[in-house]
Amino acid sequence: MQQAEIHKFLSEFFQANHCEITEEGPGHLIVQLTIEMDKELMNRPFYWHYLEKTGGVPNPMSLTLITDQSAAPEGLKGDFIHFGSPRLHQIFAVSRKLSRHIRLFEKINITNGQTPLFPWLCLNVNISYECDRKKDQFHSLGLNLINGMIMEDFFDTMQAISLTPKISDYTFTLSPIIRYQSGIGRLKNHIQLKINDDNHSWAADALERWEKDLALLNHFYEDKMEEERASYEAEKEALKLQYEPRIQVSIVNGGLFYLTSNAI
Repeated sequence: MQQAEIHKFLSEFFQANHCEITEEGPGHLIVQLTIEMDKELMNRPFYWHYLEKTGGVPNPMSLTLITDQSAAPEGLKGDFIHFGSPRLHQIFAVSRKLSRHIRLFEKINITNGQTPLFPWLCLNVNISYECDRKKDQFHSLGLNLINGMIMEDFFDTMQAISLTPKISDYTFTLSPIIRYQSGIGRLKNHIQLKINDDNHSWAADALERWEKDLALLNHFYEDKMEEERASYEAEKEALKLQYEPRIQVSIVNGGLFYLTSNAI
């Protein structure tokens, strides 16, 4: 399910940024990048600097992304994309840079009356569990700024609703009862509760591996601790950086969605 969500996110991300998907299957995408997206993703500033100086013809690269190795064509070469992969983190960073927040309205086709639209605050969040190993979780949360209801998988729900950046005729927006900063605080608390309820055996396992490697380190330096104290302390600190459990929470992007009462 996670890989399917990643595939869907990648497809929609590149289409939203005007990149042509030249080939797509259940386990892969081949994307023809625009000039702007090539500059963001392909890390070749000298090429673009040279073209700008000489007036050459730009040739943006294509990108092959594999989201399911078992479903992708045999022998296809490309970046395997999964939570924790460098390329996905890079795309998340570009997504944050290009679209920190959006405002969209449910598209309504009516010719009379006045239909109220309820404000929903959406946050797309990545939770990283890190030690000597790493696991990422992506969560999309929506908060109704009128009644405080919180919805999981909000992004997926929005895919089934017709949305537009312009408010439809004969509709009006309700003013939020919950302020934006307060709403963000509620969603952060919800995320913290999810983290608290999660299985943290990974952290205990990391501490156990840390203790074993520290015991080996202590044994290695047992007879030469005084003369090699600096080396010992450096290696001990390196073990701490490698194994110490930590949880990083980052907001990928977010937005305001104005929806009818029966949209969700």
